Amino acid sequence: MSKVTLDINTFKALASDTRLDILRTLDGKKMSLKDISNATSLNKATLHEHLTRLHEAGLVKRKERQGHKWVYYKLSWTGECLLHPENTRIVILFSTTFFCLFFGVINLLNYAKGRIVGVASTFPNSNITGIYAVEETGNILTDSYSYSDFCLRNVANIPTQNQTIVTLSHALNENATSQGVWQVARSYSEIQWRAAEKSDEILVACKLLSESEMDAAEGASNVYGFSAGVSDTMVAISQDPILLYIAIGCIIICTVLLSIGIWRLWKNKIPKI
Repeated sequence: MSKVTLDINTFKALASDTRLDILRTLDGKKMSLKDISNATSLNKATLHEHLTRLHEAGLVKRKERQGHKWVYYKLSWTGECLLHPENTRIVILFSTTFFCLFFGVINLLNYAKGRIVGVASTFPNSNITGIYAVEETGNILTDSYSYSDFCLRNVANIPTQNQTIVTLSHALNENATSQGVWQVARSYSEIQWRAAEKSDEILVACKLLSESEMDAAEGASNVYGFSAGVSDTMVAISQDPILLYIAIGCIIICTVLLSIGIWRLWKNKIPKI
């Protein structure tokens, strides 16, 4: 954002009602010397002298078209700000608009990706599925995870036979809340389950297996490391509706601010009579 500086030359250029009238005449327009002369009823010689002073003060810009003899004059940024001090506020308004848009898009992406909140794992040769809750909500779901992102805690063990998504969600939600792992219960509609990927299985195995079990698992599979120690692993993903509400609110605010900014900008472009 440009800063308007009024030096002594600018003050001298403004110390004339005629030059002020010329600035008002050029408001929102690009005019030739003849056009300005007709609008202000000044002869061209006198007008040229005033325009030269305004140009030297940085209030007026000259535009010469190559191959044409006509010279066009228009207000500079400084000249526009003198007539319209609200221009600075419009710049701030647009900056706030794009900040709200950026913040809204970030929260919308975070909502769409979701967060890992739990794990269901069935170990080999076992008819029991362990339900583990993530004590911290963890980082935003990405393609790679670090061990420090999760703090898994066993909250329930349920029979693997006749296991459904509903029973998994019920066991995770009710037990994580009753045992104090989660302070607030999540709605079942917020929890979605998906089969664990290889990176998930390695992470789960590192978190759940003892050292002897991890050693055995590592020896059993050199390709996937510890993933051989865990089978039928599923990861619970939760989409926080608060992020969605924040995103919608930011987009609404952005739309309102953008509309106001465009309206103010269009209004300032209309020549003042």
